[in-house]
Amino acid sequence: MVDRKTNRVITLEEYIIQGQNKFPGATGELSQLLRDIGLAAKIISREVNKAGITNILGEDGTTNVHGESVKKLDLFADKQLISALSRSEITCMVISEENDGIVELDNEGGKYIVYLDPLDGSSNIDVNVSIGSIFSIYMRENPDSEQLSEEDALQAGTKQVAAGYVLYGSSTLLAYTTGLGVSVFTLDPSIGEFILSDDDVRIPDHGTIYSVNEGSYHSWEEGLKQYVKYCQVEDPETNRPYKARYIGSMVADVHRTLITGGIFIYPNSSQYPNGKLRLMYECNPLSFVIEQAGGMAIDGKGRILEITPESIHQRTPIFIGSKGNVLKVKQFLAEHRNETVNA
Repeated sequence: MVDRKTNRVITLEEYIIQGQNKFPGATGELSQLLRDIGLAAKIISREVNKAGITNILGEDGTTNVHGESVKKLDLFADKQLISALSRSEITCMVISEENDGIVELDNEGGKYIVYLDPLDGSSNIDVNVSIGSIFSIYMRENPDSEQLSEEDALQAGTKQVAAGYVLYGSSTLLAYTTGLGVSVFTLDPSIGEFILSDDDVRIPDHGTIYSVNEGSYHSWEEGLKQYVKYCQVEDPETNRPYKARYIGSMVADVHRTLITGGIFIYPNSSQYPNGKLRLMYECNPLSFVIEQAGGMAIDGKGRILEITPESIHQRTPIFIGSKGNVLKVKQFLAEHRNETVNA
């Protein structure tokens, strides 16, 4: 995006500084943290783009805390992000999908806690499908305490001070929010900088795309089955049937939903009664982004961001996207559970 006053592009760093200057007394620490994540994203993007020729594809031979096979790029992304967050000495702990517990950083006085999904959609790495990184930032609630624990990190999504994602696709995008709307940046590889693409992204109130793994249809609850059938029935007045689109990388699916509208669903099922996606480093940050763009995110009943977490690797179902679509699926779910729908 070109600054109309100066007729030049705006970089991520410039944009962050401009935003910081709007708040008298701002220390710049959160701005530095966001710049650190941007730097790590550039390094990860470089490796993703040349993965096929650097022997970094394939599995590492280990499994993570969730019992999932770890890819070499998973570990590379995890290392780069944690290293970047360590340098500025303002982050006290990191919680990552690739680590069992908290990762304490040797930063006395660090006031921020960062959740990471270093490489979301890593099962798609070897077939060159879009993948991404997700981050969620909280303030430490007891900064005077000398001992760090998981309790410090167990905060509801409403307490996030910033969140966002990086999408490694046909271009590399970084989207984030600090609670004042959603801004998107595109990496220009010729100069190695993220350039502002849109500083006020808004999701359509309603969309005509639904995104869910229909291979699990028979394990869903009846309300969701009926909603998907509703999406497939022709009705010109509501622009149905809707289009089915499912990438299998949450970052990519949610980014498409943010831009075009519609809904992304990863429900509870007979195999995953509590859902499969992780609340703290997948669902909370992406829900914060979608809500800041005017959308909605629920677990099938209530708001994702209001869930009180019980563990750092907690799972949850998620229904996220345009308000009109999310409210409609909520209605179907409630009707088949004999519940009252609250908008």
